[in-house]
Amino acid sequence: MQHYSDLNALLRSEPEARHYFDTLPDYAREQISTRSDSVNSFASLKDYAQNLLRGDD
Repeated sequence: MQHYSDLNALLRSEPEARHYFDTLPDYAREQISTRSDSVNSFASLKDYAQNLLRGDD
């Protein structure tokens, strides 16, 4: 699995991750963006988003 320096690098490099991120609710995108340094792979993006959507921040 590819790891990136942060969320922005991930979204620039992986169109699938960008599409997934763009389909999330605004509140989830905002929360993920505040922790962009710890979101460094598509898997970590999905895990974090799923936790947010379940209400488990």
